[in-house]
Amino acid sequence: MRRFLAFWLLALAALPALAIDRPFPAHILRGKFTPGYFPDITLDGKARQLSPSARIFNQDNRIEMPAAVRGKDLVVNYTIDSMGYIDRIWILTADEAAQKVPTAAEAAK
Repeated sequence: MRRFLAFWLLALAALPALAIDRPFPAHILRGKFTPGYFPDITLDGKARQLSPSARIFNQDNRIEMPAAVRGKDLVVNYTIDSMGYIDRIWILTADEAAQKVPTAAEAAK
């Protein structure tokens, strides 16, 4: 019984070490995202379009279908493909949103 209890206490103590930060690309941008009817979205108040192969990742880093995303002005990281379409979007947790990342306006300067 003691070994069993000791094992579970050690396992519970190791859980925070398993928390992994999501790796974002170096050229990531930050903005406020409002979904629309595919492929249309609003990003920082401007009409934009998702690429045909766009991927949207939720806070658990699972892929969300564009029609399933609900909310308005969600804080996201995103990337733009060579054609100017939004190709990847990560919906951020509160901790990730607190980290500094350039916005599209700051990157354009």
